Amino acid sequence: MRLDGDGPARVLIAAMPTLTADPTSFVRLETLLRPVPLVPEIALHLADEALPIWQRTEEELGEIGLPPPFWAFAWAGGQALARHLLDHPGIVAGLRVLDFASGSGLVAIAAAKAGAARVEAADIDTFAHAAMQLNAEANGVSFRSLTHDIVGEDLGWDVVLAGDIAYERDTAARVFAWLEHLAHRGADVWIGDPGRSYLPRERLEKVAEYGVPVSRELEDTEIKRTAVWRPRAH
Repeated sequence: MRLDGDGPARVLIAAMPTLTADPTSFVRLETLLRPVPLVPEIALHLADEALPIWQRTEEELGEIGLPPPFWAFAWAGGQALARHLLDHPGIVAGLRVLDFASGSGLVAIAAAKAGAARVEAADIDTFAHAAMQLNAEANGVSFRSLTHDIVGEDLGWDVVLAGDIAYERDTAARVFAWLEHLAHRGADVWIGDPGRSYLPRERLEKVAEYGVPVSRELEDTEIKRTAVWRPRAH
C-alpha cells in the first residue's frame, strides 16, 4: 500500500510511529498475500513493489537497527529450494529440519508441506518472524522460530536448508564454514542460490537448476537461472 496522497493515506501516516512496535501490523499493511511464482502451492505476504517498502523500512524502522525487508520478497534461491523440496519430499520427510536465514519462511513452509517431522526457521530480523508466522498460518503449517544468530550452533538437525545467503563476503565465509561443519558431522545440507557473488562454487556440487520468475526491480532479469547445491563430499 502506498502511503502518499489524500484521504485514508494521511490517517495511516499519522499512525506510523506505532508500527515499529507491531511487526505483524507492518507486514499486513505493506504486503499482499499472493502465490509464489515457481511454487504456486504456497502463498506469501509479499511486497507489491520493491522500492516503497524498502524506503518505508529505512525511514520508519532504520532507527532501531533492523535489516532491510528481505522477508517481503520470494528470492530466487528460496524459490528453487522450495520447489525442489516439494518435488522431492523424501529429502525432509519425517526429519528435523532447519531453514536458515528464513526471511518470509518460504523454504520452512515447503519443508513442512513435504512432511518434515519438525521445522525450525531462523532469522535475526523481528519483522521476518512476523512475516513467516503470518505466512505459515496462510499455508496451514506451523514451525518454531529461532530469533538469535545460530551460526556456530548445532541442535542436531537432520537437514539444513539455506536460500540466497551469499550476498556479503564475510557473512558468506562464516556461514559456509558452519554449513560445511554440519555436513561433515552428517547433516544433509541443501543450498539454493542463483550465482551470488560470494557463493563458493568450488566447494559445492550442483544438484538441480530452475528458471525462477523474479522482479526486475530486484534482479537483472525476469527469469533467474537458479541452482540447488550441496557441499562436496570430503
